[in-house]
Amino acid sequence: MTTKLDGSVALITGASSGIGAATALALAAEGAAVALVARRQERLEELAERIRRLGGRAEAIRADITDRSQAEAAVSRAIEVFGRLDTLVNNAGVMLLGAVEGAPVAAWDRMIAINLQGRLYVTHAALPHLLESAAGPRGVADVVNLSSLAGRTASAGWGVYNLTKHGLGAFAESLRQEVAGRHVRVSLIEPGPVGTELFTHIRPEVLQASADSFANTPVLQAEDVADSIAYVVTRPQHVAINEVLITPSTLGAFS
Repeated sequence: MTTKLDGSVALITGASSGIGAATALALAAEGAAVALVARRQERLEELAERIRRLGGRAEAIRADITDRSQAEAAVSRAIEVFGRLDTLVNNAGVMLLGAVEGAPVAAWDRMIAINLQGRLYVTHAALPHLLESAAGPRGVADVVNLSSLAGRTASAGWGVYNLTKHGLGAFAESLRQEVAGRHVRVSLIEPGPVGTELFTHIRPEVLQASADSFANTPVLQAEDVADSIAYVVTRPQHVAINEVLITPSTLGAFS
């Protein structure tokens, strides 16, 4: 059986764990070659080897996407290895929660750098290659942006994280309008709470203060979100899934 992404290439940021790693496995299972981008080389190599053992193609690319030159080099390396780019999954991100009052401003800088600026750098570098692929025989390319429920709502203690996710949504919609006519689909994936390393980014004092609410929060698994991403990028050329909100079925308050 021919899989839906045979012959295509996907670049996934934040691929060393969580949603990024699960997405790499999901897209590789559909036939895509995957360029795995993150800072943790050892984890990337382990994932790449796992994909190869399953019969797929993968390349581990160590890069800090907050450095524009490294973001551009990561895209260039994917092109060098695989010759094309059909799918970009902007997944890398951090969640550094806490009140605005007395906040460590360095945490804000880090969130903005990774959640927004790094994604802009990668998208800018990838876009010419995506447009080229979309104009070729496959006839379509995809930019998938991992956002969050926090991109739809704002909550006390989440301010700058909310800012990055709302900003990502605005950027994604603007880009969608810009390139849709050239068959580059731009999608926004907005998961509710997911059981990944993201919660380990929260400062211990903030996590402790919110322990009860976090402890009782139902969560998705990384594979649930990866499944949504695989669905989005395997639609026929004439179908675009612009936005996906995915929550635990028991999280009715936000859905």
